[in-house]
Amino acid sequence: MKLLIKGGHVVDPKNNIDSVMDIYIDKGVISEVGENIELDDLEEVETIDARGKYVTPGLVDMHVHLRDPGFTKKEDIETGTKSAAMGGVTSVACMPNTNPVCDSEAVIEYIKSKAKQVGVVNVYPIGAITKGLKGEELAEIGKFKFAGVVGISDDGKPVENAALMKHALEYADMFDVTVISHCEEMSLAEGSMNDGEVATELGLKGISTACEEVMATRDIILAETTSTAVHIAHVSAKGTVEAIRNAKKRGVRVTCETCPHYFTLTDDAVRDYNTNAKMNPPLRSREDVDAIIEGLRDGTIDAIATDHAPHHIDDKNCEFDDALNGIIGLETSLGLSVKYLVKTGVLSISELIKKMALNPANILGLNKGSLTVNTPADVIIFDPDKEYTVDVSSFMSKSRNSPFDGYILCAKPEYTIVGGKIIVNQGELV
Repeated sequence: MKLLIKGGHVVDPKNNIDSVMDIYIDKGVISEVGENIELDDLEEVETIDARGKYVTPGLVDMHVHLRDPGFTKKEDIETGTKSAAMGGVTSVACMPNTNPVCDSEAVIEYIKSKAKQVGVVNVYPIGAITKGLKGEELAEIGKFKFAGVVGISDDGKPVENAALMKHALEYADMFDVTVISHCEEMSLAEGSMNDGEVATELGLKGISTACEEVMATRDIILAETTSTAVHIAHVSAKGTVEAIRNAKKRGVRVTCETCPHYFTLTDDAVRDYNTNAKMNPPLRSREDVDAIIEGLRDGTIDAIATDHAPHHIDDKNCEFDDALNGIIGLETSLGLSVKYLVKTGVLSISELIKKMALNPANILGLNKGSLTVNTPADVIIFDPDKEYTVDVSSFMSKSRNSPFDGYILCAKPEYTIVGGKIIVNQGELV
């Protein structure tokens, strides 16, 4: 398929492009980016009028739970990737807490094969750090690299043994595999929401920010001691932001991500015992949210990921303490980020795309997140001013556990193009 995207405001941080241009796509790759592209034969070319809209690289979500294999009543590779496409996400990295755990070449191959068969966006497996996510013995990290993983993580659980985490960092560094750390000190994790006034009012046991900060500090020290790299997942706490900021100033090889819910919501969202606002790490205080926003502004926080965590309605339709943690986020991440970061002046569109596309791709070592000529044509087109109302009942995801139902957002992708193929056309899945 040949595509010509005309007159859009092209934003490509990698190539320092931020102006009105055309993009020509041929044979699945970016063929040309420039002003007023003229083609000899337009009969075989589909033209998209992008005037008044942004044209950017497809988003790269480096933290997604597709629940496949093993928990497909919540989500599977087909529905998860369709949900991603609707949100402008053209590449996802899927976490290993599946059943069986993604700790073998067989499971890695299953994910890759199924994604090729039914997936509509690029899918990259994350392997486990430890066998069975048990925190007792390192998984075969070297074999994972050659099998096609782009990182390793025990996400959902921390690697509690510091010596084991140290070995994981050293071993992964040998194979240039990204280590993604779920920072949670389990001895401090007994609770169901953030420790604060709201928890006291609701009579719920709270989880201190120290639960995250202690483990994040440990892993920063381990990375500094071994001169290796570590990526801190789903940062939610002020102290974690400060620890990472100071570590970067010292030259520590640390990167991190946060999620839209950590810069848009506080623990006030839990006041009605709303289980769709229950997550791990929990929603924090206004002070923590402000620290996350400042970390995004000053570059301490490198990436925005969703931690898309689908759950069956029965997992949320229960007592708050019994409800499972997590929310879905693939179809709201861009809208939330544009509304709460760009419209408020925290980030420019270019800075946002860097955090949602280029930086995640670089952290995972992917040739994604840009509009570089001769690279796969993963492109999205959206109007940053066109508003819409979030309706979770219309989501492509199998699950509905979002606290953002009914929110008025903007920047819903009108086109999502993956490898030169139109997946979302005028806001509808093809």
